[in-house]
Amino acid sequence: MAKGERVRSARSGHSGRTVTRRTAALWLGAAFVPACTAAPEASHRTVDSVQETLNERAAALLGRDEQAFLASCAPEQSELRAEERRQFRNLAQVPIGEWAYRVGAVRRDGAKAYADVEVHYRIAEYDTAPVVVARAMELGLRDGRWYVTADRPAKGSAQQIWQLGAVTAVHGQRSLVLAVGQQPDRARALADTVDRAVPAVSRAWRSPWAERVVVLVPPSVEGMGALLGAPGAGYRGIAAVTTGETGSTRAVPADRVIVNPSAYDALDRYGQQVVLTHETTHVATRAQTTSTTPMWLSEGFADWVAYRDTARTTGQIAPEIQRAVRSGDLPDALPGEADFSFGGDAATLAVAYEGGWLACEFIVGRWGEQVLLELYHSVGGQRGDPAGAVDRELTRVLGMDTAEFTARWRGYLRQRLD
Repeated sequence: MAKGERVRSARSGHSGRTVTRRTAALWLGAAFVPACTAAPEASHRTVDSVQETLNERAAALLGRDEQAFLASCAPEQSELRAEERRQFRNLAQVPIGEWAYRVGAVRRDGAKAYADVEVHYRIAEYDTAPVVVARAMELGLRDGRWYVTADRPAKGSAQQIWQLGAVTAVHGQRSLVLAVGQQPDRARALADTVDRAVPAVSRAWRSPWAERVVVLVPPSVEGMGALLGAPGAGYRGIAAVTTGETGSTRAVPADRVIVNPSAYDALDRYGQQVVLTHETTHVATRAQTTSTTPMWLSEGFADWVAYRDTARTTGQIAPEIQRAVRSGDLPDALPGEADFSFGGDAATLAVAYEGGWLACEFIVGRWGEQVLLELYHSVGGQRGDPAGAVDRELTRVLGMDTAEFTARWRGYLRQRLD
């Protein structure tokens, strides 16, 4: 399971994991059709001509010129033109600040060309670098000009929010909500909730971050799955996830928080605030979260931030692990990667999140908040074997190795929950 996907369950009120995408690239959802690999590599002149057609297409999109955008499509391709028109209009409210096509390999077969293309786009005021979308495009030559005849996602790409329908954009002070099939007041409420989450996260995290969050709201859980490139059934009990590239200090696009409208709406206002504060924490900590960061720490820390300013009791926050402790089923070890699986047992998933939160609570209670922050940064900055890195940094920062920390954590569970 890749790091990067932070999630929260509507059943238990606890978060899930993080989906990491090296390219946060999601576009049209048509089935991938590979380009004709038997065709020879095209000449530089053909590549330049294809690039010119796509440059004009990009300029038309940025200029909101529908006719010029459609002019890049072959006139006889009526279905393609209808789909491109729909996509163009769905994008009307999305604040695109940059849109460009970068042509890679091109194979030519007479008057046909098959191009590997990357779409680079950026949401104005939110993305510090472009999102990269891999496309497989086909073009036809007519009167010395190349026209698009097919535009499909490259293998492995998912969908973009505007592929699901017309997008309503709601701007908050620190948030941008892009919603499909939602009433504007619901999108506004989401923006307000994220706007409250951002300062709460900054007070706890204390390290510089963008303090801006993009939220995507599809019309259904199936749409959520489409945005994640996975079956929607796996997310039915999940209120929200966060996608993004972890462990990078370079300029990268803002993470996307993706909301499951049905699961999110099942929560009360308190639960919704906890969910979006948790997800916002993942956005803030993304650059310091790496392959060496254990899930119990990344998810536990996000829950610790989300519950930090609430008045809920330990039993209210961690009911599943409390039941386990009182029934004599005290966890033997800190939650592992597999315990955070969406496809597993709901109670196991809840215990994993609650156990991670209690591990962070234990650290704060004994050593203080600054030590928890130091541990998070130091573990994420390590390389090599994750288990060894965690053991080494627990020893350096807390003065105890993983085995001793686990034993102390188990004792803390008895103390707080028995």
